[in-house]
Amino acid sequence: MKKDNEVRLDADVPRWSIIGPGIVVAATGIGAGDLVATLVAGSQYGYALLWAAVAGVLIKIVLVEGAGRWTLATGRTIFDGWKQLGRWATIYFGVYIVVWGFSFGAAAMSATGLALNGLMPGVEVRWWAMAAGVAGLLLVWFGKYRPFEIIVAVLVGIMFLTVVGSAVLTVPNLGDVASGLVPRIPDGGVIYTLGLAGGVGGTITLAAYGYWLAEKGWSTPRWMRVMRIDNAWAYVMSGVFVIAMLVVGAELLYSSGITVEDGGSGLVDLSGVLAERYGPFMAPVFLIGFAAAAFSSVLGVWHGVSLMFADFVATSRNLPADDRRRGAGGLHYRAYIVWLTVPPMALLFLDRPIALVIVYGALGSLFMPFLAITLLFLNNSSSVPRPWRNRWWVNVVLVAVAAMFLLLGYNQLASALGAVVPLPVPGV
Repeated sequence: MKKDNEVRLDADVPRWSIIGPGIVVAATGIGAGDLVATLVAGSQYGYALLWAAVAGVLIKIVLVEGAGRWTLATGRTIFDGWKQLGRWATIYFGVYIVVWGFSFGAAAMSATGLALNGLMPGVEVRWWAMAAGVAGLLLVWFGKYRPFEIIVAVLVGIMFLTVVGSAVLTVPNLGDVASGLVPRIPDGGVIYTLGLAGGVGGTITLAAYGYWLAEKGWSTPRWMRVMRIDNAWAYVMSGVFVIAMLVVGAELLYSSGITVEDGGSGLVDLSGVLAERYGPFMAPVFLIGFAAAAFSSVLGVWHGVSLMFADFVATSRNLPADDRRRGAGGLHYRAYIVWLTVPPMALLFLDRPIALVIVYGALGSLFMPFLAITLLFLNNSSSVPRPWRNRWWVNVVLVAVAAMFLLLGYNQLASALGAVVPLPVPGV
């Protein structure tokens, strides 16, 4: 039976309007690094890890729903909740968002630059990357949500048509696809399994969902059902997108024994394989989808995580709710956009785009256990009205996600250290 305080979809809300912040958070979370991880998993293990990609969709639905439920049930931001957990949460998030932003800014701009360089090689990757960063800054500078949502939706449409279209073009073996839904971990595939199940589809941007709900105007428990539909629909769509990349990797690379580099350049290499198989028009088509995926992450983070940073500063300083420095378009929001855009440009001159992606992935994996653990505390607390607290199975999922990402974070941090500061290897 429908709760009285939930929005009636057939009366109060036009059906088109229930699609919004979910597609933004899903599109922001799926960037070039996620596409590469899925592609490489498909190229190395075929369809064996398809089940992990499906599990990853379910995990993201639970995490994002938890962040959205906290916001709607309490009327408070997620950072306000973290603050009530103690000083440790505030310090962790404060340090994390500054360090992660510097790393992500370079990685996201670099990934977009790689795609644009593949389309127009006359301009170096670093200059395309800088142009992408400045374009992102200009498009979200004033913080207007509706134009931002429309732009992201257009980019998602481009991503979907190009990448899913490429997967359909390969004519996948449906029997092999079905066998990939049986859970199993191939030899040497533990980390890839964890990465697909938990790492693909966003890290800190999952927590930004509550801020986008507020920007959309969904701010009370009556929007709970709408939020859940929005979130589930968006991540099912992103799941189709991720599975399409796995299909491309399995059909074009694994079945032919072709190896693609593990890094952003791998997607550029794949465009050449597609052109060789299906005609020269496929290379630019796929690279346009790659660029759309990378740039949607730039836009999403430049907008959503900047909102989180503005709330972090304003809440830490106890600024009043009507202070102009709060929220989209405010001083702190714009300061973080500049932090994401300008200082990371120095890293682009290192000419190590792959290393940047690895470092960003390591830092991203360190946020997920924090989010899962804090949602365990917050959404079981007295701050949340009883009807909106976690169900028992949600608590089980959150514990499993925290454990999974602690292991993944350890592995990726070790890889990042190896990529940035080469470590001695026995026998080499």
